[in-house]
Amino acid sequence: MKLTLLIEQYVTFRQSLGTTFKTDVYILRRFSNEVGDQLAVQDVRSEQVNAFLAGGAGPLTSSWHRKHTALVGFYRYAISRGFVESSPLPAIVPKEPARFVPYIYSREELRRLLEATETYRKQPVLLEPHTLRAILLLLYGAALRLSEALSLTLADVDRPAAILTVRETKFYKTRLVPMGPQLSEAMGQYALRRLQAGHPQGNSAPFFVLRTGARVSGHLVDQAFRRLRPYAGVSRQDGGRYQPRMHDLRHSFAVHRLTSWYQEGANVQRLLPQLSTYLGHLNIAATQVYLTMTPELLREASVRFAQYALKEVAHV
Repeated sequence: MKLTLLIEQYVTFRQSLGTTFKTDVYILRRFSNEVGDQLAVQDVRSEQVNAFLAGGAGPLTSSWHRKHTALVGFYRYAISRGFVESSPLPAIVPKEPARFVPYIYSREELRRLLEATETYRKQPVLLEPHTLRAILLLLYGAALRLSEALSLTLADVDRPAAILTVRETKFYKTRLVPMGPQLSEAMGQYALRRLQAGHPQGNSAPFFVLRTGARVSGHLVDQAFRRLRPYAGVSRQDGGRYQPRMHDLRHSFAVHRLTSWYQEGANVQRLLPQLSTYLGHLNIAATQVYLTMTPELLREASVRFAQYALKEVAHV
């Protein structure tokens, strides 16, 4: 059987079991395209598989293992159905590289970043200081992805109700995101400055705009943040591969929220699904990536466990 046909058969089988399977489908179809759509599955050679897994001459990354996992499932299926006798996958699997660790901003660092927006550039620029500040506030305060924030229209920001409508997100869904009083007030102040500047006020007009009234691009915000971060004195000292990123504001929101719940004595396990929904994740497992253990979070979790353990001992 042709490789491409067997892949589609395998995809149908997995989806019939209720598996979403989107990433694996993409990987397997790419694999079929790279080794040859017309190639018979039994004619795929180990050199072709290794070339696909490597994806170039660069260093080993986590994508190697993600592709390998997708192919392992496919070849187990192919062998069990008698289409091939053995797998062309490498017998030795290299050690997976260390997991990327996001940076969790302290509240002091967040304050410095926001204050620095006013002075980090000496000359007037298209992306005005108050606009950059409002964007950063929203990325942290509402835990939005940058693309989600920049896609907001005036109609999407319901200030009286303190609700954001985030459309066509990473997973092609629309969600409602409540804003706290302080964040809602900050967005109201930005909207007023936007109105006073004479920018378009139609419902479909972009909420965040440049000095010219045009929509803000992710490239411009990224450039601005790369200047802002060192100016504010925010840098990584833990030996991590990357300096703090804008996307780490979203990680920081999740960790700070979890820490606050522990400090308040809340039922964290019951509240985790709510956090997952707020972040726009499909499941709690996706949210766990954001819950990097900081010393503060670890301390609060340890205190909670100690209280639980002592209570259990008292009942013995």
